Amino acid sequence: MSGKTARPAPAPSAKALEDARSVFDFGLPVMMGVRALEVGPERVTAEMQVKREHINRGGRVGGGVLMAMADVMGAAGSVAHRPAGYRGGTIESKTNFFSAAKGPVLRGVCIPLHVGRTTSVWQTTITDHDGRTVAMVVQTQVALPAKDE
Repeated sequence: MSGKTARPAPAPSAKALEDARSVFDFGLPVMMGVRALEVGPERVTAEMQVKREHINRGGRVGGGVLMAMADVMGAAGSVAHRPAGYRGGTIESKTNFFSAAKGPVLRGVCIPLHVGRTTSVWQTTITDHDGRTVAMVVQTQVALPAKDE
């Protein structure tokens, strides 16, 4: 240890928080029905009503559905920390499944494990309606200067 005190990250701007909330407003989150409950720099929570389309042959929520729900939540957290003029995405994701997931509602809580200059690491815990942990996802997000397209 160098004895240096870690400098706290600057608070996200109102625009960054608005952009983070907007992650839930189009595309896959809308199609899946993932609804943001709380979006902030230190915590993202969301829930999803389980639909017929989420169910696999075994009558449980498919693993890819859980992974996609967590990915959206980690992306929102990452966007809350991203500087203006930057873009990003998931560069790594690891999922542990603990129990078969079933409805009627799944809930996720996503927290940052690391927020750095170019990468951030997010842990999402997904629980079922009984509060049982069904999956935990750890993912790495990258932040890169946006290119003109």
